[in-house]
Amino acid sequence: MNIIEKGTIASPKGFYADGVHCGIKRKKHDLGLIYSDVPATVAAVYTTNKVKAAPILVNQQTISRSGKIQAVLVNSGVANACTGSQGLANAQKTLNMIAEKLVISNDLVGIASTGVIGKQLPMHSMAAGIDLLNAFSGKPKNFHQAILTTDLTTKELTVSNVIQNKKVTVAGVAKGSGMINPNMATMLAFITTDVCIEDTLLQSTLKECVDQSFNQITVDGDTSTNDMVMVLANGQAGNLPLTVSDPDYSLFKEMLLTVTEDLAKKVARDGEGATKLIEVQVSGCGSVKSANHIAKTVVGSNLVKTAIFGEDANWGRIICAIGYADEEVEPEKIKIAIGDVDVLQAGEPCDFSNEEMAQVLKKDTVVITIDMGTGTKSGRAWGCDLTYEYVDINAAYHT
Repeated sequence: MNIIEKGTIASPKGFYADGVHCGIKRKKHDLGLIYSDVPATVAAVYTTNKVKAAPILVNQQTISRSGKIQAVLVNSGVANACTGSQGLANAQKTLNMIAEKLVISNDLVGIASTGVIGKQLPMHSMAAGIDLLNAFSGKPKNFHQAILTTDLTTKELTVSNVIQNKKVTVAGVAKGSGMINPNMATMLAFITTDVCIEDTLLQSTLKECVDQSFNQITVDGDTSTNDMVMVLANGQAGNLPLTVSDPDYSLFKEMLLTVTEDLAKKVARDGEGATKLIEVQVSGCGSVKSANHIAKTVVGSNLVKTAIFGEDANWGRIICAIGYADEEVEPEKIKIAIGDVDVLQAGEPCDFSNEEMAQVLKKDTVVITIDMGTGTKSGRAWGCDLTYEYVDINAAYHT
């Protein structure tokens, strides 16, 4: 069983982190750094939005050349998206500045940005902030703060386990509150681990974990230009390189999934203006893909989200979303429950206690369970309610 630890993104051996205020935001930290003692094997999953921010394009080129990353620089407040050739030049200049500061190859630097689209990076502020950064400051939680935009809280998790008789740690931190419908705000997640693992296996493992976690959350149905999940594995735990045939590989995969799923749920719970986390569990499908699609369609329905906000047991909105998910549906076999209260059985409505339902809908987490009755596969998705405050935040986001 994985051990949950009180840690930071710098908890795995050989990792360090820092964050500072450089002037992009008015007061809060807005520039962060992750650094590894040695070049780390890297895996990344990026936004599927066809409009990709400059840092995404630069990272894709860097990783394809080196396959390793030793430092990651992240700024918040400005997304550096839709900024043309100047934005690409600024991204590359930022990368070069941090490489020079750390005395490493610029092929070992990853970058990320989050914030307002269409604004150029203030390079004087970036340069000043890079001068201030100190990976060895002993303040890694400053990094957790530096990546936030409209988030209300930081989102982190650290887990450990024993692999090949060596203690291995996986730590993750994420930001995301609005513009969340990843299909790999802006959603960014960074994961560090001291495990030693072969690069292509790390990439395939990350993709599989992201498909079961980050790609199963939605706040508002918008997929950002900047979404990215990046994992660095520096091998400092001292284990032999993990392979898919290694008996302990499944332990590492479980660790990574634990971290990605926890961070994904925290992103969904912290949706802009949200008051409740919504979890949709779908069973009885012909495939996992279908189950996941139905779950995400239901949790992404604005009518379902507003019903949960209003604490209204309007299960008709749930069955409606199931119907337009464009998956195999036999209405007479569907069962739906909100919490532990059945609302639909064999395609027909159930009598239920309004008092009992009211208690379910008052909870911070509302679980909707759906049995499609057509197979044996299941899936899950997470989201949040849609509130007045979400509209207020996004109506004035640019200002």
